[in-house]
Amino acid sequence: MPVVRTVLGLLAALAACGAVAFFGYCVYFDRKRRGDPAFKRHLREKRRARQQKAEGRGAQLWDPAKNEKLQELFLQEVRMGELWLSRGEHRIGVEHLSNALLACGQPQELLKVFKHTLPPKVFEMLLHKIPLICQQFETDMNDQECLEDDPD
Repeated sequence: MPVVRTVLGLLAALAACGAVAFFGYCVYFDRKRRGDPAFKRHLREKRRARQQKAEGRGAQLWDPAKNEKLQELFLQEVRMGELWLSRGEHRIGVEHLSNALLACGQPQELLKVFKHTLPPKVFEMLLHKIPLICQQFETDMNDQECLEDDPD
């Protein structure tokens, strides 16, 4: 019994020494890394690049010419949806209204308006169409990103 206790004590002491050594290793190299001027310079450059990339994306999203075209597309799709609904072609009308939802800056608000203005059957069709619209939009965006990344 005393031998087992001695062996367990020795193993515990070795584990404690190993943990202290590992912790010391981490602290030493972390201080060495943080004190390195090249590391600080690299970190600043990385942050600047990330910030410029984010600013570039923001500029692309809020380009006035694109925003104007998006508004025109939205209005055109709403008009077409209303036209087809007035003719009794609910499926085509819902297709156009779903396109308007994609082009809309505030789709939740537009859905609230549609809920109060559209017949319940048509609104239900539109609600069932939303997941398909989102899936199509994600696919289109991924395809567009692939085209932008392609150097050819």
